[in-house]
Amino acid sequence: QLSGKWFLVGMASHCSYLAEHSHQLEATTVTMTVLDGQSLAISTFRKLDRMCWEIRQHYLPTQAPGRFLLKGEGECSKVDVVVGEADPSNFIILYYQKGRSISLKLYGRTSQVSDAVVDKFEQRVRAVGLSEDVTYYFSTYGGWHTVLRETRV
Repeated sequence: QLSGKWFLVGMASHCSYLAEHSHQLEATTVTMTVLDGQSLAISTFRKLDRMCWEIRQHYLPTQAPGRFLLKGEGECSKVDVVVGEADPSNFIILYYQKGRSISLKLYGRTSQVSDAVVDKFEQRVRAVGLSEDVTYYFSTYGGWHTVLRETRV
C-alpha cells in the first residue's frame, strides 16, 4: 500500500542543518517500493546545487508491523522507522528515531495535503515534544517545493 511516488510535505526535527538551511529547502520526491512483501526500498530525489541527486535506502522489516530499521555504517547509526499514521492514497506520517533523537516526516501523494492532515501531523509533532519552531513545510512554487523567503531591501 505504501508503494509509489510520495512528496515530502513537512518535517519536524531538531536537526541543526534544517535550522540553518531552512530558507534553501527544495523539492524532495520519494519513490517507495515494497520488496519481498516486507522491506521497503526508498529512492529519494533531491535538487542540490542545480543538480538532481538520488539517495537510495533500504528499510528492513522488524518483528512489529509498521516498524522498520534503517542501518548505516557502525552500530551507532541504526535508525528506527515507524509508520505513525497512513492513508496510503493520501498521506503517511513516519517517525525516525536514532538514540534519543526523534523526527517526523509528513509525505503526501500530492505536493499539498489538506488542513486536516496537517493538523494530524502537528498533533503528533507536539506529542513527541517537538514544537513549531522545528517544524518545516515545503510549499509548492513553480513545480518545486520551496520555503517562502524573506526579502530585505
